[in-house]
Parts: sequence; structure tokens; C-alpha cells
Amino acid sequence: MADTIKVTLVKSPIGAVPKHKKTVVAMGLTKMHKTVEMPDNAATRGMIKQVQHLVKVEE
Repeated sequence: MADTIKVTLVKSPIGAVPKHKKTVVAMGLTKMHKTVEMPDNAATRGMIKQVQHLVKVEE
């Protein structure tokens, strides 16, 4: 279970940069407080770092 992380959308991307909006959608986060499990790899970490002000991460 250590090779996945839980990502939750906690802030609305409405006023965010368009690139950040697309990143949130690509992660599968379509609604507020939705949680998705993603693999813990470099690509996922990069996406999280880009929108870290919008999401909460649980290891």
C-alpha cells in the first residue's frame, strides 16, 4: 500500500491558472473533496507539486 498516495481536492480551481485546471482534471479530481488514489511515482509527484495549493496529500 506504500506505492499509492491519496490526493484530495480541497480548494476550487475556478480562479486558477488554466494549466493548473487541466492538471486537476487529469488527476481525476472533478469535484470538491473528491479523493483519488494515484501511484507514487515521479510523474504524480510533479502533478501534485504543480497544484499543491489546491490539494491535500496523504501518504
